[in-house]
Amino acid sequence: MRVALATDAWAPQINGVVRSLTETAAALGPLGHSVEFITPEGLPSWPLPTYPDIRLAIGAGAAVAERLDRLAPDALHIATEGPIGHAARRWAMARRLPFTTSYHTRYPEYVRARAPVPEALTYAWLRHFHGPASRTLVPTETMRRELASWGFRNLSVWSRGVDSRLFRPRDLEPVAWPRPLMLSVGRVAVEKNLEAFLSLDLPGTKVVVGDGPQRVALEQRHPEAVFLGSRTGEALAEIYASADVFVFPSLTDTYGNVMQEALASGVPVAAFPVAGPLDVITDPAVGVLDADLAVAIRRALTLDRAACRAFALTRSWEAAARQFASALAPFASVARAA
Repeated sequence: MRVALATDAWAPQINGVVRSLTETAAALGPLGHSVEFITPEGLPSWPLPTYPDIRLAIGAGAAVAERLDRLAPDALHIATEGPIGHAARRWAMARRLPFTTSYHTRYPEYVRARAPVPEALTYAWLRHFHGPASRTLVPTETMRRELASWGFRNLSVWSRGVDSRLFRPRDLEPVAWPRPLMLSVGRVAVEKNLEAFLSLDLPGTKVVVGDGPQRVALEQRHPEAVFLGSRTGEALAEIYASADVFVFPSLTDTYGNVMQEALASGVPVAAFPVAGPLDVITDPAVGVLDADLAVAIRRALTLDRAACRAFALTRSWEAAARQFASALAPFASVARAA
């Protein structure tokens, strides 16, 4: 099946959405599917306020329609709710073609953290966007229940995998900072709740990998912490493997791919008991979820690294790709129904 995948989130962005889409597309190939991405690449764009590295396409409608007409896909998946996503949605609805969508980001909570916009208003907008989709794919069962409570329909779970060849245990090299090394990886922004981690009074060293609008302020406020900026590939994998515990302080992530990358590296996880961690850390042998993050960190430091690795090996991108493919709505089904 030839699948068109429309997304506003794309390189050079480094985030869980881009990683999920590219890894799923790669895993779909051996299953007999090809994926063509419809992205903002090559289109005029403007930076998203407070997220300057995320650029939104300008006047995407005609360009997206032309690309989709030329591609003539067998199915369409819309991954994001931005200009590219809206243009692809209009194209499909004008032609009475089915499509699927996915829900990656808790925009209502993200917007509310920055402006006095009621969450109910943003959820209503999202419900309108996803409403015509044959299926809306969500990363976890917890998110499925949460969105259902907001009136979303036709929800299916599309989980996430981990690259266990890249993210793997390695011999612990000497580091320049006192242990234990407490690592957090992700965008350095208000919704990631890094202050809850960095403000803890714990022995050892707090290490933050990632960049974002809060980095300068947090570096000034917490000079004892180590901020390494963005890392990818082997450089990132080596940092994971050197850590003693992975700390995930976010209260708003829908999944948290980084937790699985840590587990694959043999590193236990400490997090709050909220959506995302509740669905990733399903075995107490590999992580600790506690409303007191300091307690979670101390207890996670006692867990077995081999158990973390073994647990992560059960989470494959192939399995996630099969979930994705099974939810697609092929255009041929419209002709058969007619």
